[in-house]
Amino acid sequence: MRLTVGQALIRFLAAQYSERDGDERRFFAGCFGIFGHGNVAGVGQALLEHADDFPYYMARNEQAMVHTAAGYARMNDRLATFACTSSIGPGATNMVTGAALATINRLPVLLLPGDIFATRPANPVLQELEDPRSYDVSVNDCFKPVSKYWDRINRPEQLPSALMAAMRVLTDPAETGAVTLALPQDVQAEAYDWPDELFDRRVWRIPRPVPEPAALEEASAILQAAERPLIVAGGGVIYSRATDDLRAFAERTGIPVAETQAGKGALPWDHACSVGAIGATGTTAANALAREADVVLGIGTRYSDFTTASHSLFSDPDVKFVNVNVAGFDAAKLGGVTVVADAKEGIRALNAALAGYGAPSPHRERARALAAEWNAEVDRAYAPKNGRLPAQSEVIGAVNEVSGPRDVVVCAAGSMPGDLHKLWRAQDPKGYHVEYGYSCMGYEIAGGLGVKMAAPDREVFVLVGDGSYLMMAQELTTAVAEDVKLIVVLVQNHGFASIGNLSESVGAQRFGTRHRVRTGTGRLDGDEIPVDLAANAASLGADVLRAATADQLRDNLREARKNTRTTVIHIETDPLSAGPDSAAWWDVPVAEVAALDSTRRARARYEADRRAQRHHL
Repeated sequence: MRLTVGQALIRFLAAQYSERDGDERRFFAGCFGIFGHGNVAGVGQALLEHADDFPYYMARNEQAMVHTAAGYARMNDRLATFACTSSIGPGATNMVTGAALATINRLPVLLLPGDIFATRPANPVLQELEDPRSYDVSVNDCFKPVSKYWDRINRPEQLPSALMAAMRVLTDPAETGAVTLALPQDVQAEAYDWPDELFDRRVWRIPRPVPEPAALEEASAILQAAERPLIVAGGGVIYSRATDDLRAFAERTGIPVAETQAGKGALPWDHACSVGAIGATGTTAANALAREADVVLGIGTRYSDFTTASHSLFSDPDVKFVNVNVAGFDAAKLGGVTVVADAKEGIRALNAALAGYGAPSPHRERARALAAEWNAEVDRAYAPKNGRLPAQSEVIGAVNEVSGPRDVVVCAAGSMPGDLHKLWRAQDPKGYHVEYGYSCMGYEIAGGLGVKMAAPDREVFVLVGDGSYLMMAQELTTAVAEDVKLIVVLVQNHGFASIGNLSESVGAQRFGTRHRVRTGTGRLDGDEIPVDLAANAASLGADVLRAATADQLRDNLREARKNTRTTVIHIETDPLSAGPDSAAWWDVPVAEVAALDSTRRARARYEADRRAQRHHL
């Protein structure tokens, strides 16, 4: 079959499917793209020809379209995603941030940046990076460290092997992430006689590896002897769709379950075994149990510094770790017993191996008492503070109250992810979508678009602060154009609240974190910048509501639920009204010498806190 490289690429992508447990679906839902001279004649022309069977979606920002693909992939438990195409130059490099987010979060996305001419007819061409060391270097080489597979298609003959390698990585639960195929613009338009079998319908089975018997035996022996066990449920539990298995295992053994950011929702918040979020943004219940735990069973977690409170949380001197993870790299962390397995298969195998085991009654009772204390703290955080401006916790409480059991909350950066991790009462495994692997400002609206495209039957509530909104709001226009409804709660606190709090904690006095005009002092310490972000949202095509109080926010949220269009609700909050403390630490170094008393005091606190940090070997 004689086709251009661009045409062959799109025809191949349209024929790829994934399958797990009999659930077979199209792997690529279509392609997001912004066209320029680097892709309009190749991939762009091919998408036009295949518009009926491989949908094209116009994005407004290249980074944002990768975020949308990542949000879609996460909502689909990594069984489906989008391709994203850009021109060469700034269009391509705009996607690098999105690639990093996808790879860090282990989410499959396929990136198709245009590239310079492979034939080099008129170097340097527009937007070419001239590297005197090699004419084969372009800006697309920037994708190499943030991609799980990278290739440049310099000849049509190279395309089939590259496509097969790309699909192998995209559908590998342990190795997935961003895959980049750099496409020189002349090669995209070049014709070639392709073998017909390249375009056959191909189904990629997603494996469920089972535990190796010796590792399972060692793990079960450690757990059999546990007196104060704790389960740390990570994102792998949800991606594996192992939440029912986790619930059955926890109910039978009585082991309390704490959740990472990616694992939140693995158990309903009010389940008898749930102790909520763990780590630097965790609950006092989970963190108290983590300090006392003699055995920690990590399932599908990569043990980030927030989860471990920078290796200060698990403080029993003899604590042991059993790690169940589909990725051997993560399973080997903290010196634990390495059980390389799919989360569902790992939980089922442990449940069978621990048939006669149950956590001691005093440990179960303590877990329930600590969880009850924390739930009372959440009630207080959600209650009105009667201040001039509502607290952020009141906003979260209002959204939590109005949202339904299957609705989805989306967030990524600022102080809200920490408050959401501690305070949000998740009822559904897919109801909590906080991107905290990269914590990328600007992800929220673009990621929320992907979530809604993956789950059109659910309401999607996007929580975004003014700092993130100012970085990437334009996908509101895409949502309007595609008739994809989002409910966006735009929290205006006139600055970077999270980094403001962090700055104060390290003695830097919130320097450079407030949105203020410059005065004669040389600092940004004047009046608040007179921006109207609600008016901006309206100019991008969204319906807009304004709330001054948490009660008005509730009313607006109910109105937005009835609306059929993307709706932005603007509310101003008090950035100095903090949520409840997690009683856990996060390692952010403080200047060792300083002229400021505030910094010297912060350094003394830092040195004291750091004493709890330890290696787990």
